Amino acid sequence: MRDLLVAGGGPVGLATALYAARAGLDVGVIEPREGVIDKACGEGLMPGAVAALTDLGVTLDGHPITGIRYVDGARTAEASFRHGPGRGVRRTALHRAMGEAVLAAGVKTDPRAVREVVDRGDHLLVDGEPTRYLVAADGLHSPVRRMTGLDEPATTARRYGQRCHVDVAPWTSFVEVHWGPTSEAYVTPVGPDRVGVAVLTGQRRGLTDLLGDFPALAERLGGAPAADVRGAGPLRQQARHRAAGRVLLVGDAAGYVDALTGEGIALGVAQARAAVEAVVAGDVTRYDRDSRCLSRRHELLTRGLLAATRHPAVRRRVVPAAAALPWVFGAAVDQLARPA
Repeated sequence: MRDLLVAGGGPVGLATALYAARAGLDVGVIEPREGVIDKACGEGLMPGAVAALTDLGVTLDGHPITGIRYVDGARTAEASFRHGPGRGVRRTALHRAMGEAVLAAGVKTDPRAVREVVDRGDHLLVDGEPTRYLVAADGLHSPVRRMTGLDEPATTARRYGQRCHVDVAPWTSFVEVHWGPTSEAYVTPVGPDRVGVAVLTGQRRGLTDLLGDFPALAERLGGAPAADVRGAGPLRQQARHRAAGRVLLVGDAAGYVDALTGEGIALGVAQARAAVEAVVAGDVTRYDRDSRCLSRRHELLTRGLLAATRHPAVRRRVVPAAAALPWVFGAAVDQLARPA
């Protein structure tokens, strides 16, 4: 019988497998998608994520990120990271590097989907395979979350994300967040001649149309064609609990507020570590508590910013306020960037 199965072979699932292998657990990964996996993602790793992944032996390519800059027309506000640089990394490059680390750790991936989870008290049957525990890292619309009764419908306004790449040289080492009337556009340097552009919005519009709301950004991009367009949403997802029986939810599967603050990978990797620690201790309830502690800072900041910026008058004041109160903006960025 395995000690642990991980449902989902994205970055958070692979981080879970790496922590489990380091702890001496017999672990396997279940992932129906073969090869390198791409998805809609801002592709900016916060310093905490860079430190954790480096500690796990993952080699990160990409472009250094030194802080966050808010932009609204000619007005800007910026704050540098205080705990070392982050990194802009193509999602495919990140997945490839993590896959190599998992392979080097001797962890095998089974190319299939999880279809049934049966709780036998002292163990689980996952599609008939016995395992002591199951960690679900299978994304925003987690099938395991639904089949184990942990899904809870979100009641807040729906938001969606789209991402593309543009072949232009980065003009800054900051992640730029361009604020529009109803959307935000994130520009992340991911290589010497490429940036990732992601737009978050509550509107169901095409990416090219959405980018028209940011004329200063469009001028910067110089009309270069967008490539690798991908979308995701609705972003807001909720879980009744983050652990039940012998099932633990990590990453987006554990619930998701919004990509507004860009901390998803860092938080997911921290949850992966906490989940493995709970499995080693044989205390699933510990993970439910620890996971909520890890995400509390992120969720409070994200929910507060989302609630405030739903009001057009407040939204127009975000960048001027950040520029007028640089110590407040810097403290908020520091809270998001520091290791969990």
